[in-house]
Amino acid sequence: MTDRPILFSGPMIRALLEGRKTQTRRILKPQPPADMGLVGVYAPALTAVFGYVTPDADFKVPLRYMPGDRLWVREAWKPIPKSRPGSYFVPGSPFYGLDTFYQADGNCPLWANGPWKPSIHMPRWASRLTLIVTEVRVERLQEITWQDAKAEGISGGYHQSEFASLWDSLNASRGFGWDANPWVVALTFNVIRQNIDAMGEAA
Repeated sequence: MTDRPILFSGPMIRALLEGRKTQTRRILKPQPPADMGLVGVYAPALTAVFGYVTPDADFKVPLRYMPGDRLWVREAWKPIPKSRPGSYFVPGSPFYGLDTFYQADGNCPLWANGPWKPSIHMPRWASRLTLIVTEVRVERLQEITWQDAKAEGISGGYHQSEFASLWDSLNASRGFGWDANPWVVALTFNVIRQNIDAMGEAA
């Protein structure tokens, strides 16, 4: 079991908080050759193995995630000196006297001026959400079902097409858009609304 950071956008943070998001898909890196198919995912350290229809070589991709991993969520945030009531404070923060506001909440008061810090710069102590990975799958992006698209946090009536639009907004410019149908790692998880270090050490 490993602790890792993971980034989410504001809408996906709200979906996590509302209990609508229990899956995420991440691009498999590196991608296998286009003419290879998935043979299987093998333990003990999960590795996706790809091969040709007429096998003459293997292409192996060690996976970054495993069931039991704990992912601490990074999101846009703002640390403010602790001088006003009603804001969120992470117990045990090494920066005693700081409040932490989260952009996804949309409730940062006017007196808390200063720019938002991007999610990539969120330290572990400021995270308020922890995801416990329960399942890891390797599949083509377009294999997503409408149930899985809904579990990705899509709330509209056209789950797959709306998921495709969301995916393209994040990945098309990098060459991994919906039409490219890349291989992805599909993670299913439980959402814990707690800082990872408040949960104790990883086993």
